Amino acid sequence: MPDEPILPPSLDDLESLAREAFEGIPPTLASFVKDVEIRVDDFPDEDTEREMGLESPFDLLGLYRGVALPNKSVSATASDLDRIFLYRRPILDYWCETNEDLYDIVRHVLIHEIGHHFGFSDADMDRLEGEAE
Repeated sequence: MPDEPILPPSLDDLESLAREAFEGIPPTLASFVKDVEIRVDDFPDEDTEREMGLESPFDLLGLYRGVALPNKSVSATASDLDRIFLYRRPILDYWCETNEDLYDIVRHVLIHEIGHHFGFSDADMDRLEGEAE
Protein backbone atom coordinates (compact mmCIF):
# COMPACT_ATOMS: atom_id res chain seq x y z
CA MET A 1 0.00 0.00 0.00
CA PRO A 2 1.52 3.35 -1.01
CA ASP A 3 2.22 5.93 1.64
CA GLU A 4 -0.28 8.72 1.92
CA PRO A 5 0.97 11.98 0.45
CA ILE A 6 2.27 14.52 2.91
CA LEU A 7 0.27 17.69 2.54
CA PRO A 8 1.65 21.14 3.36
CA PRO A 9 0.16 22.95 6.35
CA SER A 10 -3.18 24.56 5.52
CA LEU A 11 -4.14 28.16 6.24
CA ASP A 12 -5.83 26.95 9.45
CA ASP A 13 -2.76 24.91 10.43
CA LEU A 14 -0.50 27.91 9.98
CA GLU A 15 -2.91 30.17 11.88
CA SER A 16 -2.91 27.75 14.84
CA LEU A 17 0.88 27.64 14.75
CA ALA A 18 1.00 31.44 14.61
CA ARG A 19 -1.28 31.80 17.64
CA GLU A 20 0.91 29.37 19.57
CA ALA A 21 4.05 31.26 18.50
CA PHE A 22 2.45 34.61 19.40
CA GLU A 23 1.90 33.37 22.95
CA GLY A 24 5.64 32.78 23.17
CA ILE A 25 6.92 36.14 21.97
CA PRO A 26 9.02 38.11 24.46
CA PRO A 27 6.87 39.96 27.04
CA THR A 28 8.71 43.20 26.27
CA LEU A 29 7.51 43.00 22.68
CA ALA A 30 4.06 41.62 23.52
CA SER A 31 3.42 44.73 25.63
CA PHE A 32 3.37 46.76 22.41
CA VAL A 33 0.46 44.86 20.91
CA LYS A 34 -2.99 44.50 22.38
CA ASP A 35 -5.84 42.60 20.78
CA VAL A 36 -3.89 41.94 17.61
CA GLU A 37 -5.58 39.85 14.94
CA ILE A 38 -3.41 37.26 13.24
CA ARG A 39 -4.51 36.52 9.73
CA VAL A 40 -3.01 33.97 7.38
CA ASP A 41 -3.46 34.35 3.62
CA ASP A 42 -1.76 32.44 0.85
CA PHE A 43 -0.22 35.63 -0.60
CA PRO A 44 -0.40 39.40 -0.07
CA ASP A 45 -3.21 41.06 -1.99
CA GLU A 46 -2.47 43.08 -5.13
CA ASP A 47 -2.70 46.43 -3.32
CA THR A 48 -0.10 45.29 -0.78
CA GLU A 49 2.14 43.98 -3.56
CA ARG A 50 2.00 47.39 -5.28
CA GLU A 51 2.38 49.36 -2.03
CA MET A 52 5.43 47.32 -0.99
CA GLY A 53 6.94 47.33 -4.50
CA LEU A 54 7.24 43.56 -4.58
CA GLU A 55 8.75 41.87 -7.60
CA SER A 56 7.05 38.63 -6.59
CA PRO A 57 4.36 37.75 -4.03
CA PHE A 58 6.94 35.31 -2.60
CA ASP A 59 9.05 38.30 -1.47
CA LEU A 60 6.90 39.03 1.60
CA LEU A 61 6.50 36.57 4.51
CA GLY A 62 4.44 38.81 6.75
CA LEU A 63 3.15 42.32 7.36
CA TYR A 64 1.99 44.25 10.42
CA ARG A 65 -0.80 46.73 9.85
CA GLY A 66 -2.07 48.86 12.67
CA VAL A 67 -1.81 51.99 14.72
CA ALA A 68 1.03 52.33 17.23
CA LEU A 69 -0.17 52.40 20.85
CA PRO A 70 0.82 56.06 21.42
CA ASN A 71 -1.30 57.02 18.40
CA LYS A 72 -4.41 55.02 19.34
CA SER A 73 -7.51 56.91 20.29
CA VAL A 74 -10.33 55.88 22.59
CA SER A 75 -12.62 56.31 19.60
CA ALA A 76 -10.69 53.78 17.49
CA THR A 77 -12.82 51.93 14.97
CA ALA A 78 -12.64 48.35 13.74
CA SER A 79 -10.51 49.53 10.82
CA ASP A 80 -7.91 50.62 13.39
CA LEU A 81 -7.41 47.05 14.65
CA ASP A 82 -3.87 45.81 14.68
CA ARG A 83 -3.38 42.91 12.28
CA ILE A 84 -0.45 40.72 11.53
CA PHE A 85 -0.67 39.11 8.13
CA LEU A 86 1.33 35.97 7.54
CA TYR A 87 1.65 34.76 3.98
CA ARG A 88 1.47 30.99 3.85
CA ARG A 89 2.97 30.21 0.46
CA PRO A 90 6.07 32.43 0.88
CA ILE A 91 6.57 31.05 4.42
CA LEU A 92 6.28 27.46 3.18
CA ASP A 93 8.65 28.23 0.31
CA TYR A 94 11.19 29.65 2.77
CA TRP A 95 10.68 26.63 5.04
CA CYS A 96 11.43 24.23 2.17
CA GLU A 97 14.51 26.22 1.10
CA THR A 98 16.04 26.49 4.57
CA ASN A 99 14.85 23.34 6.40
CA GLU A 100 14.37 25.53 9.50
CA ASP A 101 11.68 24.56 11.98
CA LEU A 102 8.33 25.96 10.80
CA TYR A 103 7.39 27.15 14.29
CA ASP A 104 10.68 29.07 14.53
CA ILE A 105 10.09 30.70 11.15
CA VAL A 106 6.57 31.80 12.10
CA ARG A 107 7.75 33.11 15.48
CA HIS A 108 10.60 35.01 13.83
CA VAL A 109 8.23 36.60 11.28
CA LEU A 110 5.81 37.62 14.06
CA ILE A 111 8.57 39.20 16.14
CA HIS A 112 10.02 41.05 13.18
CA GLU A 113 6.68 42.34 11.94
CA ILE A 114 5.80 43.69 15.39
CA GLY A 115 9.29 45.13 15.83
CA HIS A 116 9.40 46.83 12.44
CA HIS A 117 5.98 48.34 12.99
CA PHE A 118 7.11 49.87 16.27
CA GLY A 119 10.45 51.06 14.93
CA PHE A 120 12.82 48.55 16.51
CA SER A 121 16.12 47.92 14.78
CA ASP A 122 17.09 44.43 13.62
CA ALA A 123 19.59 44.31 16.49
CA ASP A 124 16.82 45.16 18.99
CA MET A 125 14.62 42.41 17.58
CA ASP A 126 17.44 39.86 17.59
CA ARG A 127 18.10 40.68 21.25
CA LEU A 128 14.39 40.41 22.13
CA GLU A 129 14.03 37.18 20.18
CA GLY A 130 17.02 35.74 22.02
CA GLU A 131 15.47 36.62 25.40
CA ALA A 132 12.56 34.26 24.81
CA GLU A 133 14.54 31.24 23.60
